[in-house]
Amino acid sequence: MTTMNDTNQVQSAFTLDIRQDGIAILTIDVPGETMNTLKAEFSQQIETVLDKIEADSSIKGVVLVSGKDNSFVAGADISMLAACENAQDATQIAKGGQQIFDRIEAMAATFVAAIHGPALGGGLELALACHYRVCSDDVKTQLGLPEVQLGLLPGSGGTQRLPRLISVQQAMKMMLTGSPLRSKQALKHGLVDDMVPKSILLEVAIELAKKTKPNRKGPKLNLMGKFLEKSELGRSIMFKQARKQTASKTQGNYPSPNLIIDCIETGLSKGVKKGLEVEAGHFGQLVMSPESASFRSLFFATTDMKKETGIEGVAPTQLKKVGVLGGGLMGGGIAFVTASKAGLPVRIKDIRTDGIVNAIKYSYDILNKKLKRRFIKKSEMQKQLALLTGSVDYSGFGDTDIVIEAVFEDLELKQNMVADVEENCAETTIFASNTSSIPIGQIAAKAKRPENVIGLHYFSPVDKMPLAEVIAHDKTSDLTISTTVELAKKQGKTPIVVKDGAGFYVNRILAPYMNEAAEVLLSGEPIDHIDKSLVKFGFPVGPIKLLDEVGIDVGTKIGPILQAQFGERFASNPNFDLILKDGRKGKKNARGFYDYSGKKAGKNVDESIYELLNITPAKASSSEKISERCVLLMLNEAAMCLDEGVIRNARDGDIGAIFGIGFPPFLGGPFRYMHSLGIANVIEKLEHYQTVYGDKFKPAECLKRMNAQGQSFY
Repeated sequence: MTTMNDTNQVQSAFTLDIRQDGIAILTIDVPGETMNTLKAEFSQQIETVLDKIEADSSIKGVVLVSGKDNSFVAGADISMLAACENAQDATQIAKGGQQIFDRIEAMAATFVAAIHGPALGGGLELALACHYRVCSDDVKTQLGLPEVQLGLLPGSGGTQRLPRLISVQQAMKMMLTGSPLRSKQALKHGLVDDMVPKSILLEVAIELAKKTKPNRKGPKLNLMGKFLEKSELGRSIMFKQARKQTASKTQGNYPSPNLIIDCIETGLSKGVKKGLEVEAGHFGQLVMSPESASFRSLFFATTDMKKETGIEGVAPTQLKKVGVLGGGLMGGGIAFVTASKAGLPVRIKDIRTDGIVNAIKYSYDILNKKLKRRFIKKSEMQKQLALLTGSVDYSGFGDTDIVIEAVFEDLELKQNMVADVEENCAETTIFASNTSSIPIGQIAAKAKRPENVIGLHYFSPVDKMPLAEVIAHDKTSDLTISTTVELAKKQGKTPIVVKDGAGFYVNRILAPYMNEAAEVLLSGEPIDHIDKSLVKFGFPVGPIKLLDEVGIDVGTKIGPILQAQFGERFASNPNFDLILKDGRKGKKNARGFYDYSGKKAGKNVDESIYELLNITPAKASSSEKISERCVLLMLNEAAMCLDEGVIRNARDGDIGAIFGIGFPPFLGGPFRYMHSLGIANVIEKLEHYQTVYGDKFKPAECLKRMNAQGQSFY
């Protein structure tokens, strides 16, 4: 066996091992990195290796493998895009990738990609350029093109090769959502030629490399599929429908999905060469777009946060067991992410056995759905469920490292929970409250060990929402903070550390936004007009609909707590009390602002709400004015939170708003949005509304100070 490694002053990421049987093993192993990513400087390295393969007539096949045990290639290194000064620079990056992958596809030797772990973005485009693909059946293995989630598109041939390999509709779905396929799905759709255990992955790939290159005829399609994908009329209908659905979902706020569709359609109608040309051009255009810049800044921010500890220099306690108080939806969700993501045993306590059963059923239902979809094996489901146990007393809590409380929003009840944990658990056991509004200092007021008390605020549904707020009061120890942050990370959350106070950060900035939406409603604007205005702005759901979703009773509880601490700007309109008095709690009791009867439950407004509030709905304001009124109050409150030290920096504030309440990610979060608008512009808008609607719109003093000093958030 001969080994070639091109050093060229820097260690190459590519190693070529030539076997006696004419098969070469090409290993990609990026030096000093935990996962493989494709970097701009690799182009010369891979060209050199390809030159050697072409020059050696004994090489009949090449197997491309990863030198990393946890991934194939996780994508391209997007940090290289920051160096692009214009769209032409970014287009050249795409063209460079296209040329290398075109060269691999045209090689005389048969190339096989042996995939274990993530093959994403440029990693999958590399695999698509190979003649065969075989993947491991491991749960780590996933194949996808997630560029749309960065406001980009696959720029190295992905928009051309994927639709020719699998069905056009499935290829569009993968690229427009960015969602990856698991191994079995990849095999089913024809994305890979075989799926095998990791132990024989290389062996099977070597056998494939001994074959001649395949003569692919495209995916198998049913009659409707053939009409839509093979006929000119069918394609026209398919792409027209795809654009219509995309416009409905993106509200015109995201440019990349339409350009992805354009690349695919161009390639299929005008050929691969033209398709690649359009792909590179669109890629360059998107790299320079403000939407992609926001997405990429968010990506780097969350990547940096994963490396940070709660308190620098303070190592977290090694967690071995977690307790959960309360078997409701929040308790069940917390128990699920602790067992399934963190892999820790969880002891659940509820006053009723039904509560424990419901909490465990929460996990069972999610895992059973994954089992049916073949995302997990039955043994894995049983292993995770075995981590969950429960009791109606504190038996089994003595050895818990942290106990998370998820009971009703009642101060006295939560203080009693603290006393119970201090009585029944170890002296080092952390008490973490999942309160959404009550200051942690109040919960810890009667504690014997207040240094162990902290807030850990999750968002509903816990298994889907990525954010967790870690709230330290003035006596919380650094060790407690670091340990709680570490647990949140293990649970798959992005934690932000916030200062104690009513509403913390996320609910505090959400409250004025929701209050203003209520004021707009009470002025006579139709509910669906208000909600559609904010969805058009970029929120996933409108504020009135959101109130129905979280529960009107829950949503209105936080108002008085915030008003008590921060004053009249948090005062809600007293007319809103009529809704609660009418027994309307929202979706949970099928009575709210929306109608929950019939087949279209929750789709249409319950018209009786207008009579209850004594208003005649009529559109008087534009969508732009409605969204501006609501959002400006959120921005102003976010600025105050930063000024008061509620959040550590603008980055945390942006991540908290995007991950916690769905602030439009393409705008980068409230602080990046204010930065792009200009502080002076934000102040001017606030002052305009202050003259119309009162002092709740009074610009934050910190904004005036920043403007006077020529400062901004970024």
